[in-house]
Amino acid sequence: MKQAIRMLALGLLFLGLDFLKGQIPQNYIYTSSGDLQNIEKMIVRKDIGGVQIVYNWRALETSKDVYDFSGIEKDLEYLTSLDKKLFIQLQDRFFEPQARYVPDYILNGKEYTGGLVAQYDNPGENKPVGSGWVTQQWNPAVRERYQKLIGELAKKFDGRIQGINLPETSIDIEMKKDKTGFSCDTYFQAELDNLKFARHAFKKSYVLQYVNFFPCEWENDHQYMSRLFDFADKNNIGLGGPDIVPNKNAQMKNSYPFFNQYKGKLSLVAMAVQEPTLTYKNPKTNEPFTKEEFVNYAQDFLGVNIIFWSVESPWLRDVIN
Repeated sequence: MKQAIRMLALGLLFLGLDFLKGQIPQNYIYTSSGDLQNIEKMIVRKDIGGVQIVYNWRALETSKDVYDFSGIEKDLEYLTSLDKKLFIQLQDRFFEPQARYVPDYILNGKEYTGGLVAQYDNPGENKPVGSGWVTQQWNPAVRERYQKLIGELAKKFDGRIQGINLPETSIDIEMKKDKTGFSCDTYFQAELDNLKFARHAFKKSYVLQYVNFFPCEWENDHQYMSRLFDFADKNNIGLGGPDIVPNKNAQMKNSYPFFNQYKGKLSLVAMAVQEPTLTYKNPKTNEPFTKEEFVNYAQDFLGVNIIFWSVESPWLRDVIN
């Protein structure tokens, strides 16, 4: 009963009654820090509720226990002046070979075993495989430092931002060559541990976990997906994902059925239409999915409350062209 009352209060505080009634998903913009003034014409639209901004670990912790949240403060002040809300996405995985955006002490300290592991990425439909890095959250020493950052963010921004978003669960590393102690179970437990910590630290703002796939799992054969959704449901945690692609086969074998199963039950469902998402075509029309097709699927099948739109979305680009 107490959990239900708290969920209702949070909803009323941040999003209003229409949100709770399951109306059409609210539109937010997804972008990087420092870009806000360049897209102000998009942000001030009446149909835009706020902005999700990606901040990488290295930018926020410049050296061990030295934190710089001035970028977040600046972005929050700017958005508040426009009467828009802010979602923080705390990024610990990166999708370019040169992007190693964790603090130097994590990269160099012996206890952190290099801090990062190379990973592969699908940048979009019919695009060549990309590469980047993922932080070794399964290493307890690394995870302790990541959680310290989450705790410091909560001290400064809990209740001031609309929510904090932990990045997607999907990673693709060369497990057979791994020397960092990775296993699929330890990775799942590490992701869950970070989520538990974030929920404890942020008592007022939403906590949102992106979930699309888990390594080693297909069709919930390790019960990672079902356990995560159950945990989120019982602990007032929002879930979402980096891509809304209607009926995408790989997603239908992983997270999408659970979003449908838990439709209307979670405290928040927020999903994105990012740049790779825009490359997908509707097999019935052989044309890129339209805004309406994204929205209808998000609302009707996935139960989405907020869509974070890439600034490259055609319906947004028309505003500044």
